[in-house]
Amino acid sequence: MEEVKKIVSDIKNGNIKPIYFLMGEEPYYIDKISEYIEKNVLAEEEKGFNQVVLYGRDVTVEEIVSNAKRFPMMAERQVVIVKEAQELSRTIEKLVSYADHPQPTTVLVMCYKYKKIDKRKKLYKSVAKSGVIYESKKLYENQIADWIRRVLSGAKYQIEPKAAQMLVEFLGTDLGKINNELEKLKLILPKGSAITASHIEENIGISKDFNNFELRKAVGMRDVIKAHRIINYFSQNPKDNPLVVTISLLYAYFSQVLQYHGLSDKSKGNVASALKINPYFVSDYADAAKNYPMKKVSQIIALLRNADVKSKGVGAASLPPGDILKELLVKIMG
Repeated sequence: MEEVKKIVSDIKNGNIKPIYFLMGEEPYYIDKISEYIEKNVLAEEEKGFNQVVLYGRDVTVEEIVSNAKRFPMMAERQVVIVKEAQELSRTIEKLVSYADHPQPTTVLVMCYKYKKIDKRKKLYKSVAKSGVIYESKKLYENQIADWIRRVLSGAKYQIEPKAAQMLVEFLGTDLGKINNELEKLKLILPKGSAITASHIEENIGISKDFNNFELRKAVGMRDVIKAHRIINYFSQNPKDNPLVVTISLLYAYFSQVLQYHGLSDKSKGNVASALKINPYFVSDYADAAKNYPMKKVSQIIALLRNADVKSKGVGAASLPPGDILKELLVKIMG
């Protein structure tokens, strides 16, 4: 995120490079940088003649170079944006000759999503010398809640830890999807608001009481009644609560509880760092560790693996997902 801020700041300050090669597994920041250049490098009246958007599936590298070598009309520079540039992966090295001697009045933006060019090859070295290479790396699931907090903080909002976790569990690691939902919340709530689980439930449609986060917590606390209420809700709404996701999240949770047992330093800061969780949730893991000794946790992980196999139809073709989950919880909490 800091690298993105620096790229944007440099452009704002007039330090504009002739090539921006935006690559990597996470498309969100590639799109954000590209959109910023598209909206801000040229004045509105200059864009008609001096800004072109090309698509990798429709053009060759030679055609991109031809466009990039044109001179701007009645403007200081022109902008050439190539979206879906990864479609040119087989021939992308042909861009080397242009990268060695880029047109100084052109800003060429290559949006190379889900892939990256080989750092050992000449193109990478040439672009790094004359322009900017940005690699957008996929965030791990345990990093998403912090990302949500940072994005909202920059927009003068706060979010409760539970609300952030609900978004992560419902939307996964797709930053684009998460950002779309955050934009909706920002339209509804005034600046300075603290986004709560109730806001998520009312405006995004995720139940604050019947979700995987609450199930995990209920199981950890050995709250049998609450856990069964949640799985009954899941059974009635299977499309919104896929069994495979629930099992996966419970598996990750008990793997962390097992890791907690193995820590010699169980201070709040060390646990949060070792388990890669928000310090706010450390007490939940401490409670779960008290309720489930290490030997029991190891057994639960084996049960979850077996349930995962059943959820995929192996050895339980006639068993409904809700029954698999009920059977699993009886064994875990029995």
